Order: sequence, then C-alpha cells, then structure tokens
Amino acid sequence: MGASSAVSLVRFGVGTSNNELRLKKWTRKLLWFDTRKRFSCCADMLAPIRQSDERRFEQKTSAHGAGIKPSSSAMPFASPKSRFVSKQEKFYPRCTPRLTGPQSRDTPPKRDTGIANEKDWGIDLLNENVNESGINEDGSTWFRESGQDLGENGYRCRWARMGGRSHDASSEWTETWWEKSDWTGYKELGVEKSGKNAEGDSWWETWQEVLHQDEWSNLARIERSAQKQAKSGTENAGWYEKWWEKYDAKGWTEKGAHKYGRLNEQSWWEKWGEHYDGRGSVLKWTDKWAETELGTKWGDKWEEKFFSGIGSRQGETWHVSPNSDRWSRTWGEEHFGNGKVHKYGKSTTGESWDIVVDEETYYEAEPHYGWADVVGDSTQLLSIQPRERPPGVYPNLEFGPSPPPEPDQPQ
Repeated sequence: MGASSAVSLVRFGVGTSNNELRLKKWTRKLLWFDTRKRFSCCADMLAPIRQSDERRFEQKTSAHGAGIKPSSSAMPFASPKSRFVSKQEKFYPRCTPRLTGPQSRDTPPKRDTGIANEKDWGIDLLNENVNESGINEDGSTWFRESGQDLGENGYRCRWARMGGRSHDASSEWTETWWEKSDWTGYKELGVEKSGKNAEGDSWWETWQEVLHQDEWSNLARIERSAQKQAKSGTENAGWYEKWWEKYDAKGWTEKGAHKYGRLNEQSWWEKWGEHYDGRGSVLKWTDKWAETELGTKWGDKWEEKFFSGIGSRQGETWHVSPNSDRWSRTWGEEHFGNGKVHKYGKSTTGESWDIVVDEETYYEAEPHYGWADVVGDSTQLLSIQPRERPPGVYPNLEFGPSPPPEPDQPQ
C-alpha cells in the first residue's frame, strides 16, 4: 500500500480486526448455459431434506472460536455453476487489428462467480485524451478513447472506453473503465462490459469498488458490487445476478446476492445474506425457490442468528403441485450456550419432533474474508490520487438526514 493510501486510511480511522427421516428427492432442472452457447438445464433440485438428526456441519476452528458451515449434502436446492459462451471467437480476430486497434478482452460473464478482485480486471488508465478508431480489411470497425471529467468538491473521473463491431453490426462489444475521487476521500474503481453476437445472444456486466467515510461512524468503509446478466437470442432464456459486499474498519461486514434465471417454462430465484456486527453477533439467511408454467413450485429457506454461543436456527422446505396441493416441513433449533440444544419441527404429513439434546454449538462468528483481506486486495483503489486541493479550500461534507430518533422508553 502506498504512502498516500496509508495516510488516507489513517485519516478515516482504519483499524485491522477480523438438520432424519428419510425423504424423497425431486429432480428439477435449473437454468444454466452450456459451453456451446446453446442453453440447457441439468441439475438436481433436492426437495425436503431438513431434519435435526441428519443435519451435518463442517466444523471449523479459528483463533476466535469455532465455526459452522452446512455440508453440501444439506443444501436442498442446487445452483450449479455454468457459463455462457458465444461464438465471438469468429469475431474477435476481425475486430482486433494487429497493431493499432484495442485488444479485446471481452467475454460473456460466468454464473455464480461472485465479485472479482480488482487485479482480475487489469484496469489501465495511464493514457489520457485518446481518441482513435479504425476500419479493418473485412469492414469491421474498432474504437478506443479516454478522457477526464471534473466537477465540484474536487470531483474527478478518469475513464477509458474501447470496443468493436462486425461489418454488418450483428456482433459488437464495448468495455469501459473508470476511477473517481473527490476531496472528501471518496474513491471508486469500476468496469462496465456489454456485447452481443450474430445469434442474438447478449450480455452485460458491471463491477465497482468504493472507499468512503461512513457518515455517522466516521470509519473508513470499502464496498464492492457486481451485476451480471445474459440473454439468449433463440430461446426464452436468460439469467441475472447481483452481488454485494460491505466492510468497515471495526469488523462490521455485510454480504449478499440476488439471482434469477429462466429457461423457457421454468424459472428460479435465490437470495442470501450475511451480517456480522464486528462484536460477535451474526445473522445468515438463504431463500431459494423455483416454479414452472404448469404451476409446480418448490423451495427451501433457513436462517440463523447467534451471539456469544447463544442463538437459533430455523427453516422450511416446501412443494406445491399444479393442483395446489401443498407439502411443507418446518424445523428449528435453540442453542442455549450450555451444551444443550432444543430441536423441534413438524410437517404437513403429520411428522413432528421436539427434543433436547447434548450438542456443541458451532457457527461462524466472523467472516472468512473481512476488512484486512479487502484492504489487501484493493491496492489500486487505495492508490487513486485525488485532485490537488488549493490552500484554504475545504471539502463540502454532506451527511444527509439525521437517523430516526429512538422510541420513547416506558416510564
């Protein structure tokens, strides 16, 4: 980390801290894109499998205590990784002149890959005020440009944009890089990509990384996010994902994702989140569901809350048939912090259980990737240099509306 980055972080006050009864399985198909660009679906959607006695966890220990993570067999809804690959290899050589045109690095986004680190993007903003374009022998075109935008409060945005297009405009791609800063210490690094091919497949992706000072805690915060989507040109198929991560210098961490996919008559959704308050309290949740146009629906959700070894877990697995018959199983666990765990549950088919067992409690009290990690992976963001501030000129700090007042306490 450069000296200027260290100074910026110090000014912000940065500190580094870091469920059985055997049940049937339903096989369902979930959307994904295969490696030939063609859309296909292939995955197991495992319906109800939650019950206390067969809930398995991988136990992890750390310097701060034990951790918990559900095993992959306990996940009732598969979300396979996959990718969408177009026939751009036929196009790139045409739109990339050997010497003068931009070397295309554009590829369609891949599903379930989360948020990339800045080093994976290779953002280069060394050249400014570039404006070039050209036509290749086959009629395909390319362009490359860069510049700088200035605004109030020391705002500066340095950017670069490049792209190419086939001779008949059936295939094209664009990519934009930017870095932003101002005198409040705000810094941002970002990328946006989009493209399409001759078959009508299209895609879009954006990525951002931000450093700013929290308005009320006065702590430095780093936030990362990514959005990705792809759509078929020949089928009613496509997918979308939104990912985010937020970290502050005292260990507060928030992570989450929203996902959606469709393949003709089938659609699926997934949402999950994690929240660590930096003082030992943790909340995690997941909600996944799918449906077909014939009316079949199924899903699974769970939530856990813990603090100082005391907490709870609860969840539900459910299925609805086309004639609206509904099956569900709910389950829960109460962890008392003394080696005793209360487990309970029931289903619409008459199953039920309510027991107290001797069992250790495991959960992740801290994120596996936290403040120190994100700082170490954000060197390019931290090294952004703001405009020089003239003597006697101070940044305009806008803190927005005050937080809502606390409710009146009973007398």
